[in-house]
Amino acid sequence: MRPVYLDNNATTRVDPKVVSAMLPFFTEQFGNASSMHAFGSEVGSALKKARGQLQALLGTEFDHEIVYTGSGTESDNTALLSALETQPGRDEIVTSTVEHPAILALCQWLQKNRGIKVFYTPVDSRGRLDIDAYRKALGPKTAIASIMWANNETGTIFPVEQLADLAHDHGALFHTDAVQAVGKVPIDLKTSEIDMLSLSGHKLHAPKGIGALYVRRGVRLRPLLRGGHQERGRRASTENAPGIIGLGVAAELALEHMHDEQTRVASLRDRLEKGLLQRIGNAFVTGDAESRLPNTSNIAFEFIEGEGILLLLNKEGIACSSGSACTSGSLEPSHVLRAMKVPYTAAHGAIRFSFSRDNTDEDVDQVLAVMPGVVERLRSLSPFWKSGEKTSFEPTYA
Repeated sequence: MRPVYLDNNATTRVDPKVVSAMLPFFTEQFGNASSMHAFGSEVGSALKKARGQLQALLGTEFDHEIVYTGSGTESDNTALLSALETQPGRDEIVTSTVEHPAILALCQWLQKNRGIKVFYTPVDSRGRLDIDAYRKALGPKTAIASIMWANNETGTIFPVEQLADLAHDHGALFHTDAVQAVGKVPIDLKTSEIDMLSLSGHKLHAPKGIGALYVRRGVRLRPLLRGGHQERGRRASTENAPGIIGLGVAAELALEHMHDEQTRVASLRDRLEKGLLQRIGNAFVTGDAESRLPNTSNIAFEFIEGEGILLLLNKEGIACSSGSACTSGSLEPSHVLRAMKVPYTAAHGAIRFSFSRDNTDEDVDQVLAVMPGVVERLRSLSPFWKSGEKTSFEPTYA
């Protein structure tokens, strides 16, 4: 059977147009953009064009509002650490229980090693943020609130513009990890009060190893890496010219394909969900069906293990995920689903299918043909299923 790739929230295929744009900057236009000769200046001009392409996707007004980094994780870390360093007397962070490990691991480290107080805002059974709890957590000592634009496991979208306004009411900065949202939903930072935004190239058909941090004009930034004068002194390191060029082209393509992402890709996701729930009992979609990414579906299959599902699907040439690739080595169920209070009997069997513009109806057909047999086989081996214990979690759809 032909391979089917439905793990695009983990990483995407680099678009051939992106590869083509990058290649000359390895062998022909290989100069250092900081050098004062033709080899350097022609690279510098290309980087300026790429910055403009990313600006267009994000809706930013000034080119210096974009700082290139090596990853979304670096961008997240830079945002939080800078907020603490630039605001003496403010030593509190407000975040959520369902953030990516790039945020949560840093917050836990800051609590343990620097005595920073962190408030973890809860979510409901659909993964929606408790706005009242978020509001109460903010205060005069809050340095920064950091809430993701969209969850990487369920696709649930958060009202980040509203959350930024609430943070500003207390004089705090607001950051959003938009790694999963950029390129999938429209973003216009010119009309937003968001102070900082993180993104990662390999989530939108650019290469791995290139990311960016949007820093709103007027927001002070302390560099995480110190050394040279690159990125206006805000991120030292010789520019990753091929990566930046690739991200620029990927941003342009994402803007071009935005309507397709919102319509055709979303319809593939919906058809997959409908087909699986019709064919397989004791299964349900997690997350907020009314406000989520167009490409993401997280389905919990009760009384079986997600790892077993992944292994059998892999044998059939189908690639998907049991959650974030950054935590796939853990035997514990997803921290996102635990925060949503999904029972262990279902959380252990949750599978994330994440589409891209590369996917087709044939991909959905192949999963629908294979998945019922996989679930039936695994449930036949489950002592819980044999016992007749088939109570089902009912998400609250208010």
